[in-house]
Amino acid sequence: PLFLIRIVVAGPASSKCTRHKLAECHRRPYHWRGGSWPRASGRACGGHMAAIAMRSVREVRVSDMEAAGLAAADAGPFLAALRSAVGGHGDAAAAWAAVVAAGVLRPDHPHALHQLVYYSVYAGWDRAARGPPPYWFPSPIDCKQTNLGRVMEENGPKLLGASYKDPISSFGLFHKFAVENQEVYWKIVLKELSIKFLQEPMSILDASDKSKKGGTWFPGAVLNIAECCLLPRPSQNRTDESTAIVWRDEGFDHYPVNRMSLKELRTLVMTVANALDTMFQKGDRIAIDMPMTCNAVIIYLAIILGGFVVVSIADSFAPQEIGTRMRVAKAKAIFTQDFIIRGGKKFPLYSCVMKGTSCKAIVIPATGDCLGVTLRDGDMSWKDFLSRAAGRSPMYSPVYQSADALINILFSSGTTGEPKAIPWTQLCPIRCGADTWANLDVRPKDISCLPTNLGWVMGPIQLFSCFLNGATLALYHGSPLGRGFCKFVQDAHVSALGSVPSLVKLWKAGNHTKGLDWTKIRVLATTGEASDIDDNLWLSSRTCYKPIVECCGGTELASSFIQGSLLQPQVFGAFSGASMSTGFVILDEQGNPYPDDVPCSGEVGLFPLYFGATDRLLNADHDKVYFDGMPVYRGRQLRRHGDIIQRTVGGYYIVQGRADDTMNLGGIKTSSVEIERVCNGADEGLLETAAISVKPSGGGPEQLAILAVPKDRSATYDANLLKGKFQRAIQRNLNPLFKVSYVKVVPEFPRTASNKLLRRVLRDQLKQELANRSKL
Repeated sequence: PLFLIRIVVAGPASSKCTRHKLAECHRRPYHWRGGSWPRASGRACGGHMAAIAMRSVREVRVSDMEAAGLAAADAGPFLAALRSAVGGHGDAAAAWAAVVAAGVLRPDHPHALHQLVYYSVYAGWDRAARGPPPYWFPSPIDCKQTNLGRVMEENGPKLLGASYKDPISSFGLFHKFAVENQEVYWKIVLKELSIKFLQEPMSILDASDKSKKGGTWFPGAVLNIAECCLLPRPSQNRTDESTAIVWRDEGFDHYPVNRMSLKELRTLVMTVANALDTMFQKGDRIAIDMPMTCNAVIIYLAIILGGFVVVSIADSFAPQEIGTRMRVAKAKAIFTQDFIIRGGKKFPLYSCVMKGTSCKAIVIPATGDCLGVTLRDGDMSWKDFLSRAAGRSPMYSPVYQSADALINILFSSGTTGEPKAIPWTQLCPIRCGADTWANLDVRPKDISCLPTNLGWVMGPIQLFSCFLNGATLALYHGSPLGRGFCKFVQDAHVSALGSVPSLVKLWKAGNHTKGLDWTKIRVLATTGEASDIDDNLWLSSRTCYKPIVECCGGTELASSFIQGSLLQPQVFGAFSGASMSTGFVILDEQGNPYPDDVPCSGEVGLFPLYFGATDRLLNADHDKVYFDGMPVYRGRQLRRHGDIIQRTVGGYYIVQGRADDTMNLGGIKTSSVEIERVCNGADEGLLETAAISVKPSGGGPEQLAILAVPKDRSATYDANLLKGKFQRAIQRNLNPLFKVSYVKVVPEFPRTASNKLLRRVLRDQLKQELANRSKL
């Protein structure tokens, strides 16, 4: 039978409590104490449940709909429509699919109503026996129109023979084929992307040299990947007049969006490339430290088009971190802005760059044509820089290089104090475009938006995913936190929207989509940190329950190793499988792989023949970081990624954290050592600190906890006072986006016999302490 749940929130709305999750429902009995739904949207299921009453759909009263936020005149018709949609469906998944298909729930309905229907439909779902409950199901008809479904229909019968049935039922077979026959798969995908070779590769993959653990991809190929982004492509219906970028400046929310054609973009990129030629030598490394604006995209492509190397630096970094990255990358210059405009406020950026590096800075005004700062000697305004292209031919001849030529240096924190300098070659953008093509189904004419930055891996991924698939890149010049960004999504007719869970939480809490139409969105994506089930329910409901593709990968992979797929049912807060052509196993504590069809949890080991993954680091031993100590599987040593993942019943995956001491804070990976280095100097009375991350018991992003050992063990320390000191030190010296959630003073840290700090023991102890506190 199907049930509806009546929820009562006990205690004041401000009381601290863990977020209700469906997983929690199945681990505790239901009790009824009377009461009704609160009317405030988001409180009905977002708070701790004190009592739940379960009744069949036929017994639900109109008053329950009113308590969930529906007007009295609408409650009766809604209940009738709900009962009609559910009908005689005995299976919860079939009932939910029928409710969505019938359009019973609308984006303008209160979130409490969406919660009521979703959580109650699945109240009797046996998660232990069936795995996480699905909320989205691929259509047998529409699946053949997806990028991957279309290719499977064309190639499936000849590649899989009689085993091939259709894109949905044969997806697993085709994925396995792609892993085991990478040359065949990538030859197919290359035809779908906007890739132009000056010299075609001699082969797709040469895996004959076992000393090259990742093989050699596209040997002999010569191209310029930036040129590939800028050329018309008839097969994608992309012409010079196609819209390449659509954007809006913050504060102009009631004006039409701005558009830039492919021809206009190409002309501007060539102008910047011409100016670069007057100042730098081919191969020079040039940094970008600014928001992801149209100018930033133009500069990024121009650097690569001209045969230079981009050094990616996030605009949130403190001066010391800017300097470290400039030094490690051996950058010759840096593009930046005078200020950052966020939420109507101006934040200094050029001054941070000046403090961080003495390299030449080319400074762009955040608004208008005039800079709002005085430049130091040797630096240059954007206007003066562009003037250097005057008199040169407006056309530009790209610098063609081998497929493994360096084009971009990005940074990812390791377990040492210095960030790893990760080199991207021309292979990496191809992997970006291919993953988006296959898993997110981004197509020509799509309008794709993901608020990010070129200093983080998602910036380049978003750029190349759009341009190599013939899609339009949507940029909002301002803060993505409020209604202005949400309105831009509507006005730009965004069809593919990416986000991070922290952003979704803010949009939901502020009700920023109220009165907006997000139904043109065809697919959603989320990455960077752990998703919250109820937040994702809210996000999907804004679009009439379009799928959210969860993505988890790494800068060194140029992609996600696990993702959702539009050819598989999707569940909230989990991944439906490995990305196309990616193979991996889950290892037990002895390093032995679990069987592929067994629910389990352990460290992931990636198959080493991974297209687009790094084969070197600029400031660390690549083999030591990614391969040393990993077991051999099927004749090849597995590649380390560092995540602990769980495979559930039903074959879904949930990331449970890092195997090493790297943590993920707000979508940014950093190391314990980096944070400890800053916090150790925050108070002269401290002997040492330990930084760890803990996932909340109710799910959601990791939270930063800092434990401190005082020099004087008998001294009394105020944890809140220390928390403020740590927060200020981190904001000043590391990253203002990192938030300290918990501080504890302890007499000593657990260590090994060799005096190595056991952060994992600290993490487990703190998890238990916080769990006990939550129960209280």
